Amino acid sequence: MTENNLHNIMTQLVQEQKSLWRIEKHYIDEAGSAEELALWQKLAEDKKKHIQDFKTLIKTSL
Repeated sequence: MTENNLHNIMTQLVQEQKSLWRIEKHYIDEAGSAEELALWQKLAEDKKKHIQDFKTLIKTSL
């Protein structure tokens, strides 16, 4: 893995973590409907999977 590629992966990991934090700390609580709440919850689960995927990729690439 190139140094720049690793940097890109780690940068995206941080962005996914920040996005998950916002969803869990703000967006879910501020959902205006059950539909919106379900969407935020689904996105949070997706973010958790992406975060785990990035962490696994980093571990296996080092």
